[in-house]
Amino acid sequence: MIDDEPDVIYTTRKVLEINGFRVDSYTDPTLALSNFRPGLYDLLLLDIKMPKINGFDLYQKIREIDSNVKICFLTASELFYEEYRRLEAHPRLDKQYFIQKPIRSAELIRQLSKISDSQ
Repeated sequence: MIDDEPDVIYTTRKVLEINGFRVDSYTDPTLALSNFRPGLYDLLLLDIKMPKINGFDLYQKIREIDSNVKICFLTASELFYEEYRRLEAHPRLDKQYFIQKPIRSAELIRQLSKISDSQ
């Protein structure tokens, strides 16, 4: 999980761990990118609005390293999905990969479990 807000990281991490997910978290996207290794993660959660590297740019850089990892965006705005689709950076990326903040714990787990189980 990569989000520049420590409180979001803390809360989300606790919810995920309680529900059986193993979580690495970073508040600095450049540090997360430098530590990223292909094949290490099944799923990434990226905040969109972050300093240094925004979530869309981080997505592109990670895709160059690992084209198989599933990636979801955390956003406070549904408009980012439409912006991203216009970029056509990833034609298979569906709206389910955009998780709107704030989100209830049960809904987050439901969405991530569904994504984790999908091809």
